[in-house]
Amino acid sequence: MDDATRQQPLAFYLSAEHPCSYLPERMARTLFLDPQAAPRREVYQKLAARGFRRSGPLLYRPECAHCRACVPVRIPVAAFRPDRSQRRIVHRNRDLTVRMLPPGFNAEHFGLYRRYLEARHPGGGMDQHSEMDYAGFLASRWSESVFVEMRLAGRLTAVAVVDVFTDALSAVYTFYDPRLARRSLGTFAILWEIGEARRRGSRWLYLGYWIAASPKMAYKDRFRPCERLGPEGWEPLP
Repeated sequence: MDDATRQQPLAFYLSAEHPCSYLPERMARTLFLDPQAAPRREVYQKLAARGFRRSGPLLYRPECAHCRACVPVRIPVAAFRPDRSQRRIVHRNRDLTVRMLPPGFNAEHFGLYRRYLEARHPGGGMDQHSEMDYAGFLASRWSESVFVEMRLAGRLTAVAVVDVFTDALSAVYTFYDPRLARRSLGTFAILWEIGEARRRGSRWLYLGYWIAASPKMAYKDRFRPCERLGPEGWEPLP
């Protein structure tokens, strides 16, 4: 670890095997930072550059002995160029108003979150999330986060949770009105985040794990250029 990470002792734990959340036929193990830790932003940033993600206050990454399907990816925002389909999505959503809010529980956001999960993840357990589950999944007492709210004629249509680093943004989670599938709001949120990262002078947008064999996670290679974390460090995604 480098100086920023060595400033405080870090303890990591490896989970027992459990069913993989992305590839149900496989078993997985997870490496996670001590849940009692409250890492400073620069520590979180260094861990993100090593493939860690945040879920609530937990920092984790897959650590499976015989599988490398979960590939951390990020977008170098200065080099990104939207393709024709992505430009159409931006144009299609030009009537949305976007604002950034501090993290915190919002009943309107929670209602949209529940409708999204009921439509996109029925029967998976997440569709039964309570208000406490919602706050525990998206919020963290130590991360610098914003909730990006998107509205159409005043009606809430999407919320993107984004963490802010000194040199990057990290897309944590996005949920949206499932009745507006034609708008491709998930893609639009990423395109907005790329633009916001560029506006801030950030170098990257972290997108989490690209999993080629998972329909829900394979879309991330549509944003080009894209970098993946390999054994030798970050490199272009083929």
